[in-house]
Amino acid sequence: MNRNVLLLAICQGLMTTGNILLVTISALVGQALSPSSALTTLPVATQMLGLLLTTVPASLLMAKIGRKKGFSLGNLIGISGTVLGFYSLLNSQFWLFALATFFIGVGIGFATLYRFAAIEASDNPATAISAVMASGVVAAVLGPNLAVWVNNHYPEINYANAFVALMGLYILALCLLQLVKFNELSQASSDKPQRPLSEIMTQPKFLLAVLIAMISYTTMNLLMTATPLAMHRHGYDLAESALVIEWHVLGMFVPSFFTGKLINRFGQSNIMQAGVVIVLLCCLVNLMGLSHWHFLVALCLLGVGWNFMFIAATQMVSESYLPHERAKSQASNEFLVFSMVTISSLGAGWLEAEIGWQLLNMFTIPVMLLAAAIIWRLKPKLTPI
Repeated sequence: MNRNVLLLAICQGLMTTGNILLVTISALVGQALSPSSALTTLPVATQMLGLLLTTVPASLLMAKIGRKKGFSLGNLIGISGTVLGFYSLLNSQFWLFALATFFIGVGIGFATLYRFAAIEASDNPATAISAVMASGVVAAVLGPNLAVWVNNHYPEINYANAFVALMGLYILALCLLQLVKFNELSQASSDKPQRPLSEIMTQPKFLLAVLIAMISYTTMNLLMTATPLAMHRHGYDLAESALVIEWHVLGMFVPSFFTGKLINRFGQSNIMQAGVVIVLLCCLVNLMGLSHWHFLVALCLLGVGWNFMFIAATQMVSESYLPHERAKSQASNEFLVFSMVTISSLGAGWLEAEIGWQLLNMFTIPVMLLAAAIIWRLKPKLTPI
């Protein structure tokens, strides 16, 4: 791992810490300020919308102005969102707060490309992506506790000071970005003829990578979002739900310390298949009971399975295009993945309420079997560009 990858990993960790901090308080703020219970999670939805609408333009913009300027712009937009969030909470303005989380979502949308920048800056893609993802371990612990600490020290101003902490994280990331030497494309490389996007996207390697990333992230987000609702329905309190989510997030990121080595040893497709098996184990544990330990073990397994599938898919998709084709290829990948994640975020509560927790897990099983079939079908067709 070189210096640039390390700096990008720290930046990713700072952004993820801020994201988890925001997730920790957004629903609570919505509950306190929203004019209707139906709008309680609107700030969460606007954050996801900002992220989704940014994925394509962020990639294309960086192709024009470079990674450093693009990431810096994303951080500045995120910082403007934190300022607006602070002001909106001081004045108890719900709609302004929803707009603030939209701008923060835009900033996060730029930051989703850190992992690709790390791959481009390293000679070992698997290690680079693992290092960037591993930074989430610190975020898993720091994010919720930072929100709690700020609220305990400044409870009288309705979480507003959490946005001062969030602003500090983004400013620190902005400063560190200036120290990174990005692997920018030269003008000569940018002007090279590019294959049509349809040709890139119909390659077996690109198809497999995007489909597995979509399935893994959507399934993980759906079950993760539904878990606190299911636990509340079965009589668990907020502290018990928070512990389950914390272990889930640790499951998402702790394996990153060794996932890259596993990919180098066993191959991307085999690690994807291992991830499918682990997510299936998660569903089986959830179907076996409703104790606190069932929820905790299942969600931890869900995080590990997502880690294996998503990191392997990210590395694979980075190998399916040439350097001068990366902008439109990465934009397509991010849009497809996060559009499905946004839909799962909006639908998780409705599905849990309408069909129930255990039936939701039963429906997840054929989806994961479909993922296994896709890997089995496309694996023999994977070839270098």
